Amino acid sequence: MPLDLRALVAPAHTALVLQEVQNGVVGSPSALPALSEAAAATDLIGNCARLAHAARAAGITVVHCTAETRTDGRGANHNARLFAGVKKSPVRLTPGSVAVQVPDEIGVDARDLVLARYHGLGPMTGTQLDSILRNLGATTIVGVGVSLNIGMTNLAFDAVNRGYQIVMPRDAVAGVPGDYAQAVIDNTLALVATITTTDDILGVWTS
Repeated sequence: MPLDLRALVAPAHTALVLQEVQNGVVGSPSALPALSEAAAATDLIGNCARLAHAARAAGITVVHCTAETRTDGRGANHNARLFAGVKKSPVRLTPGSVAVQVPDEIGVDARDLVLARYHGLGPMTGTQLDSILRNLGATTIVGVGVSLNIGMTNLAFDAVNRGYQIVMPRDAVAGVPGDYAQAVIDNTLALVATITTTDDILGVWTS
């Protein structure tokens, strides 16, 4: 039986989690330019902004999960090609820099939470995210951001393993290449998450 989206993303038990929706990843210049281009193709920043503004108006907590790396690299991962690629980029995700800040269209409201991480592939393992969501009484995560290659799949699996419902609007996530990203949504994430659209979620939160 299909899940009732209105009940699933009801404000009383839902949080909006933005994964690496930050200037130096989905903006320009980006440490991962191909991913930034993919995000632009789906208007990821614009759709995330619409969701964030609607969430705040509905009393839903907005959580920004950003990735940061110290200039000396202490505490950061070095055990995958992804990390080596980011390290070679001239764009540095330095704490306090513009690159780790949330795009202006989305902004950070006084009620929002910002959780920076220094290691790992996703926003939940080894961070405060799980505990904070439980303290908020959240049982549904609306997950948006990047990437469908790694970070968003990691979030979905971690969320399901911890007992959350995960909802992903397909026009507020991105990966590379585009056809592969859509295949991940349809053939992997659709098995563990409720796949929907920004407009469908806004239809619940603004009505």
